[in-house]
Amino acid sequence: MKITTLLSLFSAAAALPATSNTARASISKTDGAKFNIDGVTKYYAGTNSYWIGFLTNDNDVDTIMSHLQTSGQKILRVWGFNDVKSIPGSGTVYFQSFSGSTATINTGANGLQRLDVVVKTAEKYGIKLIINFVNNWTDYGGMAAYFSACGVSSNAQWYQAAKCQTMYQNYIKAVISRYRTSTAVFAWELANEPRCNGCQTSVLTAWIRKTSDYIRSLDSDHMIAIGDEGFGLTGDGSYPYQFGEGIDWAANLALPNISFGTFHLYPQSWGTTNSWGTNWITAHAQLCKQTNKPCLFEEYGVTTASDHCPVESGWQKTSLTAKDSGMAADLFWQLGDVVKSTGQQTSNDGNTIYYGSSDWKCLVDDHIKQIG
Repeated sequence: MKITTLLSLFSAAAALPATSNTARASISKTDGAKFNIDGVTKYYAGTNSYWIGFLTNDNDVDTIMSHLQTSGQKILRVWGFNDVKSIPGSGTVYFQSFSGSTATINTGANGLQRLDVVVKTAEKYGIKLIINFVNNWTDYGGMAAYFSACGVSSNAQWYQAAKCQTMYQNYIKAVISRYRTSTAVFAWELANEPRCNGCQTSVLTAWIRKTSDYIRSLDSDHMIAIGDEGFGLTGDGSYPYQFGEGIDWAANLALPNISFGTFHLYPQSWGTTNSWGTNWITAHAQLCKQTNKPCLFEEYGVTTASDHCPVESGWQKTSLTAKDSGMAADLFWQLGDVVKSTGQQTSNDGNTIYYGSSDWKCLVDDHIKQIG
């Protein structure tokens, strides 16, 4: 999802150290076209929280993770990036800064130590994290934050420029080195919604191959995913099925170090209808079944509040029904909760499902019961 509403930051607190060694046997993995978590192969549910790594109070992170655990949510997708082009004010969280032709990774108390807290707390509550390395969009920096430092002016150039990719891989290495042995890591993810508008699909496929191979060279255990929207596959000819954003979904899924497929669903943004989403889910499930890799329905949402339950629960049921045809899990966009240290709600972009709300009962509590 392209973030348009920024979350306010909260009072600073001490960070936890990086994660400790844990047993490889508990690391999440694929089991054919399903996921195996902590030794259990089944369909799983979860959500997205781009903002949780930017909270500055450890107790707030703990409370939110505990809500996920008691609700039966298992997978949480988070931003493992927060890139800036100038150093922000004191206490503001950022993970990497660019100045001139250099990139500096912030490992301080307002840097990756905040992500340390998320990983350690996820370990405590048995939540599994998808950690993403860069944004296609400019929210929290994204690929555009690299442009001046590595001498490019577009995302299309960024994918192919050696200096940009060296900086990007240096950041990947720094993050993986902190959490390489953590069982809280569900998967590493290349980017949030990578696109290369007007590019030949070979550009992104080559970048995905190179980056996933690099990640595998650093970590032989954890899964790797792309984080894309699912564009570029045979279908009804509507915009999402086309290849104009540089994505060949089947070709990318087939790459040896891509562990599972990801796809998103936002009919309002894509010029389609809510009912159109049913075939979108099953089309991806069929390709996952053919390749014997799991499908993760990674983001989905509608901004009309009255549609949250009736529309999204229908998508959930379609995905769950297809669990024997390639579907393995779904993560709604996005998690909402109250930050107790401030009394404020987390970001509401119209898609947000707040803990304890009637939408939460429908899309989380009832869904978990249906999964069983």
